[in-house]
Amino acid sequence: MSHHQLVLLAAALVLAAGTYGFRVAGPLLRSRVTFPPRVERLLEASSVVLLTALVATTALYEGHGAAGWARPAGVLVGGLLAWRKVPFVLVVLAAAATAAGLRLLGVR
Repeated sequence: MSHHQLVLLAAALVLAAGTYGFRVAGPLLRSRVTFPPRVERLLEASSVVLLTALVATTALYEGHGAAGWARPAGVLVGGLLAWRKVPFVLVVLAAAATAAGLRLLGVR
């Protein structure tokens, strides 16, 4: 194994340990750390904003340009079904089928 591969493997292991640490820290610290109600509401709202921004950027952009109409339409269908509490597998399948169907019809 070369030096570059060892460095890459070490970096991947450190990132994996850090990610696991962040995920474990929440449940472990939840009972020990309390926030004022205003801060909890702010944290809940910020998580929604963060997820919305992530969905918007991945749905609307591809590379350096717009993603077209098919992908946002699929995401919209998936979002509506998730909002209606449809099982997750059906949400994913409906979103993918919508995007694929529109692309099959020539809608980019």
